[in-house]
Amino acid sequence: MTKTNACLLILLGGTCMSFVGLLMRLLDNADGFQILTYRSIALSLMVALVACLKRRATLGAFIRSLDANDLKMGAALAIAFSFYIFSMLYTSIASTLMILTTVPFFTAILAWFFIGEVPARLTWVCMIGAVCGVGIMVSDGVELGRSLGNFFALLSGICFAAMLVFARNSKQPDPLGGTFLAGVISVVIGLGFSTTLGNGLVLSAHDTGLILFMGAFTIGLGIALVTWGTGYVPAAEASLLLLIESLLGPIWVWVFLGEAMTQIEVMGAALVLLFVAAFAFSQKEKTIRA
Repeated sequence: MTKTNACLLILLGGTCMSFVGLLMRLLDNADGFQILTYRSIALSLMVALVACLKRRATLGAFIRSLDANDLKMGAALAIAFSFYIFSMLYTSIASTLMILTTVPFFTAILAWFFIGEVPARLTWVCMIGAVCGVGIMVSDGVELGRSLGNFFALLSGICFAAMLVFARNSKQPDPLGGTFLAGVISVVIGLGFSTTLGNGLVLSAHDTGLILFMGAFTIGLGIALVTWGTGYVPAAEASLLLLIESLLGPIWVWVFLGEAMTQIEVMGAALVLLFVAAFAFSQKEKTIRA
């Protein structure tokens, strides 16, 4: 695959994922655990399909290839998925997506602690700047009663970062196995809480259709396309391309539903994007010189 085609796959995958917020807002009565359950069923099936096509393997061979590291990745990603859904339910789409752009910094910190990768000085500068931007957004969230949702977004970001650290130690050709297991684990979590603490699993046809579409064609296909493309593009460039999700996500809910960002959110988001982009460009320069 050419680098150009790989970049297009990443952009297409990020664009698919950017519609999650809009679809979440179009739901009528589904609660977080119902969303997690049905979305994860569709996600698992889509990721398994793409993984089999990419690896040219049967479903049985794909499942037999899963290992302990895939399980760790899956567990971390399943928790991230759970907090991600509840974050979007309790705060603005923009806040969730912008807070999640700090994942590279969480990854740098966890990689330092667990696998000894010491962050460069510029990484710390960019990290502090991005945290300031998140702080501005979170402070606005306090005034708007969105503190819980912003906190969930931070937890989701940390779990996403843990998954990426686990992925670095994986011997698999791609993280699709971990993503598949994340879907399976999420189904178990969703089923457990829906039937014990939630509202059961009965949903309207409207909500069920939207959630299944979300799992298959926004998250499932989106992650699969991004994963397919990142193997042919330097990580720093891929992280820049993936900013398209955070940029487009708030636009869709603003255009179609009128959910606009506050001025404080815009200021904080701009600061976060500035330092995330600076971090990615610095890593790109290192890659070029190497």
